[in-house]
Amino acid sequence: MGKYVLGRELGAGSTGRVFVSHDPYLDREVAVKLYLLGADMPARKREARRRLFFNEAQLAGKLDHPQIAHILDAGEEGEICYIVMEYFPGAEALRRWTLPDRLLPASTVIEIVFKVARALDYAHRQGVIHRDVKPSNVLRTPDGDVHLIDFGIALLVDVRDPAAQAGAKTGLVGSPSYMAPEHLKGGPPNPVTDLYSLGVMFYELLVGRRPFEAEGMSELIHKIVYASPAPLGKFRPELPIVLDDIVARALAKQPERRYQNGHEFAATLVRAARDLEVVGSEMRERERFNLLRRLPFFNEFHYPEIYEILKAGEWTSYETGARLVSEGQVDESFFLLVSGSVSVERGGRRLGTLRSGDCFGEIGYVAPAKRTVSIVAREPVEILRVNATLMEQASVETQLRFTKVFLRNLIARLARTRPDDGRGGTGGETTRTGSLGQLPFDTGSATTGGGTGGAS
Repeated sequence: MGKYVLGRELGAGSTGRVFVSHDPYLDREVAVKLYLLGADMPARKREARRRLFFNEAQLAGKLDHPQIAHILDAGEEGEICYIVMEYFPGAEALRRWTLPDRLLPASTVIEIVFKVARALDYAHRQGVIHRDVKPSNVLRTPDGDVHLIDFGIALLVDVRDPAAQAGAKTGLVGSPSYMAPEHLKGGPPNPVTDLYSLGVMFYELLVGRRPFEAEGMSELIHKIVYASPAPLGKFRPELPIVLDDIVARALAKQPERRYQNGHEFAATLVRAARDLEVVGSEMRERERFNLLRRLPFFNEFHYPEIYEILKAGEWTSYETGARLVSEGQVDESFFLLVSGSVSVERGGRRLGTLRSGDCFGEIGYVAPAKRTVSIVAREPVEILRVNATLMEQASVETQLRFTKVFLRNLIARLARTRPDDGRGGTGGETTRTGSLGQLPFDTGSATTGGGTGGAS
């Protein structure tokens, strides 16, 4: 098609087909959209499709934004018109993530809508009204980036003369489910109607359904014009109420009550993302606190002291097979196994198992020492790593209680030891000697929750 070598088909729509193609001049892959204008097509339909082509071709070189797919070229060949666009390998339309069982995390949805809002703000400042913002017209790449596509029915306006746009007779085009109430009633499209459509898409990505659904067109229009959408929490109770506020403003019936430009919409999303991050952090901290206070090690601690230790420590998750501690490693940390189980190994040989509630690494906490065993996750585990230096930042009361419990557990382990069986100690993690002088300075494992403790 022209200079482009068509390859596999990427998809087909009501106006044509899209192929991944090769540009031999620049030696790169592009996407070529074909507008088919067959002679057997009714004249009115053929003319409408040709207008779509010229409308999109006019944008070539006009829009240069990271979240807008670039239109690189356009041309005609026989009864086919074609648009050449930027190609994004592996990208899929957002409609994939509007199904109830494929919904993205709220934070990801906010990021997507933020980027589209910025893209629309840019397009509007260039005098381009998209008029068909919906999930199928936004691509998401494997690395999570998004790109607004399909400007076939976009409206080009003179940004210096908004009054001329207000009187334009543009007709009712687009997807009714995403149209603003005033647009459905015959009003002209404008930046605010685009942002209403973005609000519908935001709602759909969050809960897997559109805010207004109906069996027939008249019922759908009536709902869009008069009804209020169901709260997000009805479908996803875990969503914070702040998102309901954003959606309510984006879908307000009166245009003047909505976001007036994409920058304003995007700024609100940034604030919401920060709030979600704070809420998420607080929830994670609360969940971790609840896990810690159930461990035998913390039986004597007051709640504020547990929080102090949680803040002074480093919470880490490991997958099966991950190495938490390696032989020969020098460390000054003490470890609490919060969940899961680990193997104690030396030279590739398993000496024993530690489980949730067990501790290890006391000797290294007392004085930096070289580890003589390795600790390997047998399943997904969570660890609280307490560093002696960081513990010094805790209150005196917390430090004293921690030291008291820490030493009691260490002494209890030493008291449970028995004379060497003639084969030598196991390296301190489950030493069999009753002499402190023979205890190697390495990863010891004082078990507080009744675990097996190293090789025992």
